[in-house]
Amino acid sequence: MIRRHLIVAAALAGLAGPAFADTGITMADTSLGKVLADANGMTLYTYDPDTGGMSACYNSCAVNWPPLLAPAGSAPEGAYGLTTRTDGAMQWTYDGKPLYLWIKDTKPGDVTGDGVGGVWHIIKAN
Repeated sequence: MIRRHLIVAAALAGLAGPAFADTGITMADTSLGKVLADANGMTLYTYDPDTGGMSACYNSCAVNWPPLLAPAGSAPEGAYGLTTRTDGAMQWTYDGKPLYLWIKDTKPGDVTGDGVGGVWHIIKAN
């Protein structure tokens, strides 16, 4: 049986397109190069204050930086993991860092959140 999954190493080598594992996370081409994106091609970000794989972004932070939530039954695979938010929702992580969207990115490939407040960062492929 052929699996449609890409391994993280292939993604970091610059391949774009299909989702990684069963996460719905993809790679997108942006003005800053290839970055991790959600299933709609919207750029994903990490937040420096997150520690120990736990989110520190709640309330108004989470309104502006919506967490990338995992559907029920999702399972970690490779560099993609899950963390439990305070409301019990599951959030995707990459290399132990919770993943977020930026409300001011309006179309796939936007990277307007990179560097906001010096604490928000894209996840760029090498």
